[in-house]
This record gives sequence, C-alpha cells and structure tokens, in this order.
Amino acid sequence: MTTATTPDLTPDTGEEEAVAQEAQEFLQLAAAYRSLNRAQRRRIAGSASPETRKVLANLERDMALERSPGSMSAILTDGKEKQAPHLDLIDRVFRDIARGHSRKVLITMPPRHGKSRRAARWAPLWYLSRNPGHRVIIASYSADLADDHGRWIRDAIVSYGDQIGLHLHAGSKAANRFDLADTDGNRLEGGLVTAGVGGGLTGKGAHLAVVDDPIKDAADAESPTMRRRLWDWWTSVLNTRIEPGGSIIVIQTRWHEQDLAGKILEGEDASDWTCIDLPAICDTEDDPLGRKPGQALWPVRYGRKALEKIRRAVGERVWWSLYMQKPRPLEGGVWKWPWITDNRITSMAFRGVDLSRIVVAVDQAGGQGDTHDETGIIGAGCTTEGHLYVLEDRSANMGADVWGHEACRLAIELQADAFVVEDNFGGDQSAQIIRQAWRDLRSRGETKGMLMPAIVEVHAKQNKRLRAEPIAQLAAQGLIHHVGEFPRLEGQLVTWMPGMDSPDRMDAYVHGLTELADPEQEGLGAQHYNDQRLRGRR
Repeated sequence: MTTATTPDLTPDTGEEEAVAQEAQEFLQLAAAYRSLNRAQRRRIAGSASPETRKVLANLERDMALERSPGSMSAILTDGKEKQAPHLDLIDRVFRDIARGHSRKVLITMPPRHGKSRRAARWAPLWYLSRNPGHRVIIASYSADLADDHGRWIRDAIVSYGDQIGLHLHAGSKAANRFDLADTDGNRLEGGLVTAGVGGGLTGKGAHLAVVDDPIKDAADAESPTMRRRLWDWWTSVLNTRIEPGGSIIVIQTRWHEQDLAGKILEGEDASDWTCIDLPAICDTEDDPLGRKPGQALWPVRYGRKALEKIRRAVGERVWWSLYMQKPRPLEGGVWKWPWITDNRITSMAFRGVDLSRIVVAVDQAGGQGDTHDETGIIGAGCTTEGHLYVLEDRSANMGADVWGHEACRLAIELQADAFVVEDNFGGDQSAQIIRQAWRDLRSRGETKGMLMPAIVEVHAKQNKRLRAEPIAQLAAQGLIHHVGEFPRLEGQLVTWMPGMDSPDRMDAYVHGLTELADPEQEGLGAQHYNDQRLRGRR
C-alpha cells in the first residue's frame, strides 16, 4: 500500500537567499537610476526591454509623486490639476522646508489664482508624505474653511494613501484633527490639525504651519478690532505652537496696509521672513518669476484683457489691494486715483504731442540694499500749453555706480534738456555722479554726440506736503498725463499721506514736474497761488 505524503512546503534556504539578493540588487539599481538626470534616464529607457520599461515607468511615477506638490497632483489626477510658474514657486518653498530647512515665507498674490488649493491642500498632503512623523497646522479666517482643507487632505489620504505611503490612524480621523499610522496601523507622531483665526490650538506642536487667507473680507480688513484680534492670535497662539526649527508659511491676498502681511513686514522679525510678492500684473524688474513689467501672473487663465475687465469692475482701490498687493488708505491721500486714470494717455496718442521741454529727475537713495530706499529716476516733459507728461519710471534699488548711468541713458533715450537732482544729501554729490556717468557713456560712444543736459540742483526746504500739494493740484486739474501705466509709482502716489516718509519715486516725480511747471518757482504754468506757497518750496 502506498502512503500519501504531504508535499514539503518549507522554503528552500537557498531560494530565500536568492530572492533576497535579487531584491537587494533591484533596490541598488533603483537608487542608481534615481540619481541620473532626465536625459540619462530617457536613454536607458529607450534601449531597455519592454519588461524593463514597465519597471522603469513605475519608478518614474514614484519619483514624480515624491518630486513636488504639483508633480504629485498631476500624477494623482491624471494631469487634470492645473500647473503654472507661480504655483511651481509655491512648490519650491515646500520642497525646501521638506528637506529640513526652517523657513518663514510670506506669499502675496491675487484671488482665484490657485493659491489655496496648492498651499493649503496639495502641498501639506505632499509634505506629510515626505515627513509622516511631522505635524501640520492649517489655519484660515474661519474654522469652517480650515476644516474644509483638513477634510480634503483626510479624504485624499483615504483615496491615495497606498500610492503615497500615508495611512490614517483608526482612532483619529476627524476633519479638523487626525493622526497618521504606519502600515500595521500603529499610531505615528505625524498628523494634522486645523483652526480658524481666533480659535485655540491645544495639544501637540507643529513642524509646519500654513496660514491661508487669514482675512475674510473688506469689512474685517477695515475693522481695527478684527485686525487686532488677528494679530493677538498670531502672536499668542499660532507662534507658540511651532516646534524648534519649524516653519511658517503665510499666503494671502492683501486687503489693508495693516493686515497680517503688513504687520509681519513691519515687525521686529521682518528680516527673518522671505517675501514673495506676486501682483496680477508685473510692476517691477525684480519679479520673483522673472516677468517683465506688464506681464500677467497667469496669462492662460487671466490675460491682460481679462485683468483690465476685472479692474474696471472692482475699481482702483480693490484692484491695487487684492490684485496688485499694494493696499492703500480708504481716504486721506493727497493724490486721487481718478486724477491719474482719467488723464492717462496711450503711447499711440502721445505721438501727436509736441513737448517743449524734457527732464530726467533723480532722487538719490540713502544707500543700496534691502534696507534702503530706491533711487527715484523719472522722465517727464511739458508742452507750451502747460500740460505735463510722465514718460518713464526707471527707479530701482541701486548704488551710485549704477543709477548715474541709468539716469544718463534715460536722458539720451528721451533727448532730455536737463537733469533735476536733489542736493540735500551730500551737497553736489548727485551732480558729480551724473557728470562722471555721462563722461563714461561718452567715452563708449553711447551719447552719440548729444550735449550733456544741464543739471538743475534743487533743495527740499519745505516739508513734503508743501512740495507735493501743488503738483497734486495740477493733477486734479487734469494737467498731468501718464503715458502708459507706472504701477509702483502710481501706487506710491495714491497711498502717500502727510506725515509719512515719501518714497523716492514720488520725490523724483515731484521734483521733475515742479521744474517743468514752475522753473522760476513763481507759480505753476498759468496757475498762480495767492499765498505764494510755491516760492522757495523746495
């Protein structure tokens, strides 16, 4: 009789070792593949067998999930999630923090440009996938909105957890507070908590705090009580929950000069913050995205025509606050927006204007660097009928070795007859800088035989309001025309109030237009003042 026997199911030790060795070799090859650049990986994939290409495709997918919040969102949504350079900039901030760098970052940008979805949803999800042992705080103007962000992240972990290596702990799955677990269900230290501005943040601290849209609307922004409540919560609640070496990201649309962003920029630790300012239309040469002045932030969704339509619909004050990130006072400014916007002309319309004089006005800054003012360089002209035209704004933060040449090049470009320079600081230093710069350009052949414009030195004897008011009056009379748009200059004009330090763009603007309107300091064009306020006003 034959006795049946059970097959031997005990693994062969040699087979186990072979499998382990093969797995180890695969991990080493995968690590080597990850270290290659894109071109090298593409060459390898091109020459690989179909089976190997499948393995490499999975590796590429894993690498994309790990690369950045935007890359993760594109993979998990099959490319449906929107991408743009300004969203990639947010990604870079989170990538830097995920690598272990402690950062304080303030990002200001317009509404409806994807900031909340990226910074308060996809980015925290990605951050936790890279650091499952860390805790994240998400705060917003209301607990409901913050909870919505938390609920979205929680649900994304349920949907995509196996793909991104995140799992919820069975006993902690609330939208406003949840903990993470390992693959065996054991609780990890990592997790997320949400809160509205003014709400408590009890419990564990956080390695990363994201404050998204801390202000609800214009009413809250204009309320001193609400602004004080926000600042008190910021200083006594949120900042006390950050772990040593932790990071804070504030991303908002500007509403008021003293909103959270404004207070941070004026605070004692302002130098610790990195400010990424992203207006809807670029208005500076040092844009974080490298845009040229006049370029839209997200032209695929909001081109110049769309933004102009929005501007007309919302009005100048809302436009400059919410869209250009340059809030201005509700009332009390010396300049009014209609004085600028109603008298603006296009470059094409300006072609028919015959100028009798052109000047380049310069207001030298106290120094170079982030802690100093800009050097104001404004080009302007006038007609014999008394109309004034602002032609160029070349102001920037630059030292004497740079601004002298910039002023001279502008004078050559405009064929100016004079430089107008303030001599308050350093005597005739500004005049000497311009003379030396002109000699340098002449030696290089850049002056093209043009005689050097005269230098008119002015001295600011009177206070800033007495200097600015007469020019503002000319603007009110419709006698000043901006040829095109000068966002930073115009923002400074309409936000300046008596008692404030006047920015150098505005000072150069006032000096240049005063020289054109009243070179003898007797009156402005055909308009004279009975109180003789203009005599010796500088």
